[in-house]
Amino acid sequence: MRSALFAATAFFSLAVTGQSVLAAEAPYVDDRSDAEAVIRSFYSAINRQEFARAWDYFGDTRPAKDFDAFVKGYDGTESVEVKTGGVSEDGAAGSIYYNVPVAIRATAKDGSENVFAGCYTLRQVNASIQEPPFRPIFIDKGALKPSKAEFEDAVPASCGDAPPPPKKDAALEQAKKAFAAAYGDQCDKEMPGGEPLAEPDAYSLRYRDAGAEADQPERETRLFRFFCSMAAYNESAVYYVHDDVSGVRQLQFASPELDIHYENNDSEGKVEAINVTGFQTDDQLVNSEYDDATKTISSLNKWRGVGDASSAGTYLFRNGNFSLVQYDVDASYDGEINPQTVVDYNTPP
Repeated sequence: MRSALFAATAFFSLAVTGQSVLAAEAPYVDDRSDAEAVIRSFYSAINRQEFARAWDYFGDTRPAKDFDAFVKGYDGTESVEVKTGGVSEDGAAGSIYYNVPVAIRATAKDGSENVFAGCYTLRQVNASIQEPPFRPIFIDKGALKPSKAEFEDAVPASCGDAPPPPKKDAALEQAKKAFAAAYGDQCDKEMPGGEPLAEPDAYSLRYRDAGAEADQPERETRLFRFFCSMAAYNESAVYYVHDDVSGVRQLQFASPELDIHYENNDSEGKVEAINVTGFQTDDQLVNSEYDDATKTISSLNKWRGVGDASSAGTYLFRNGNFSLVQYDVDASYDGEINPQTVVDYNTPP
């Protein structure tokens, strides 16, 4: 019913205005700066039903016998998603040829989906030897075949004679997806000063389970530290770990709930007592870092810029997890750094 209504609306609009109708919500992308961008632009044109633009991304070798046949080939297509893989290139006299691994998921107007995969070859003619009209990067040829793989896994490893690109770090990619899903709208989109966000810090922690025999192989836990946000004097980070049992999971850090008593109830005055009334968990750590030598993550939350009042936690890696072993609190705003340990599992009794 939706397709019939869309078709009827499109026909009415064409009859009244004489203008083409864009496919709903499909973004306009026309970027010919590199081979991958051309492929994405081509499918942008398909999704928007701008078939003349799609036809123009090809060179002398056209994808169909004529333009009408090309348009008719998309009669039953509602939308197309595209993924690309590692691009390789080959030089030739006056040209560069790019090989682009591609997978698409085509959704038909009846709602059915099909995955296709293969390679496109694109050509860039040396701009300095061209004469008008100028020809940007264009699709020289392409061949996609039905694929039984899931769309996310259907992109070919490589095309042409190029070696397959290096395998991605699967654990890192899973951690990045988890972080983006949970904190994509909460954490900063760029570093202070406008620099793009760097890759998360990654560490490999090897250990043996408690009670494991000496000849048993070591296990590995991967640790990933993601920058989240920065204020005037505090920076927050989110941590994920990965192992062969639990996969990727976010670290939650225990911290004590504090009942602080000041002389005359004046927070600027002398600290009389700091009582631990319970524990909570934090999903982020402030001014934190991992020390591989001691297998600890430490944090320092400054309560004000000069750093004379603060709370600091130390989390030790053991048996595949991080545990709170020490928590120090400097509750006095006296201009001096004089923390008091309120949780101590580091010192023997």
